[in-house]
Amino acid sequence: MTSSRRPDRSASPAGAPPRPDTAVGADPVAGCGEAGAGPQSRAGAGPGADTDASAPLTARPLRGRPGARLSGSCDLDTRHCLSSALGAVTAIPGPVVHLDLSAVLFLDTAAVAALVRAAAALNGQGRRLLLHDPPYSLRKVVEMFPDECAALEVAA
Repeated sequence: MTSSRRPDRSASPAGAPPRPDTAVGADPVAGCGEAGAGPQSRAGAGPGADTDASAPLTARPLRGRPGARLSGSCDLDTRHCLSSALGAVTAIPGPVVHLDLSAVLFLDTAAVAALVRAAAALNGQGRRLLLHDPPYSLRKVVEMFPDECAALEVAA
């Protein structure tokens, strides 16, 4: 069975330069939670039941393009942080706002719904929210609810 747990690709290999789209040392757009706070597993939650839900959620600005990079888990414990981060992301000017999800371990359905609302809000302004490298949990929700998630746009 495929696990939804993904390695944190935020760290560059030893000696490699940092990722060009990540603002190194930048102040977070939003952040919350502490490692060790919150449930450690989700018994009976299906794929990803062992996902560390205590991973704090942070959002940092991207370098070189308008947007942010989320890292951590988006669930009941970090819902208010996701809301703050998406509020800041949707306030970023530009026709396309990028959201790098490569370091997101898990998104629950409420988090996916928040992304849909943020994308729809930008679409209503004639702008786009472009998601990069979504985790398995997001891809699975989009697969199960394609009509409800139609506002989401994933970079090729």
